[in-house]
Amino acid sequence: MSTERHQKVTHDHLRRDAFLYVRQSSLRQVFENTESTKRQYALRERAVSLGWPIERIHVIDTDLGLSGASAEHRDGFQQLVSEVAIGHAGIVLGLEVSRLARNNADWHRLIELAALTHTLILDEDGVYDQSC
Repeated sequence: MSTERHQKVTHDHLRRDAFLYVRQSSLRQVFENTESTKRQYALRERAVSLGWPIERIHVIDTDLGLSGASAEHRDGFQQLVSEVAIGHAGIVLGLEVSRLARNNADWHRLIELAALTHTLILDEDGVYDQSC
């Protein structure tokens, strides 16, 4: 992980906040797949290891139990997109980045905004810089 920090995480990223987006598609998954939820919350430690102080890592978990098919009723996802758009986010964390949004239009909008604002995306597989 220190290699990723050296290569991709800059002072500019670290001066902004980290946003961890936690989501399960249904209430049933929330109750039955507790390990997935724990793994998602554990991503805070990845942000800490990359240099973010714990108090600047914001957890957005208001969409637990809501489908990712559309951002329309997902207030947490809309908040995340807003934070990225206004440049407050240095990094967005999620268990699998493809699960942030199941709707391609919502997903591409977030990725485009991340590229424009030089916001990193992190999942279990690595750190991605969309601006490159």
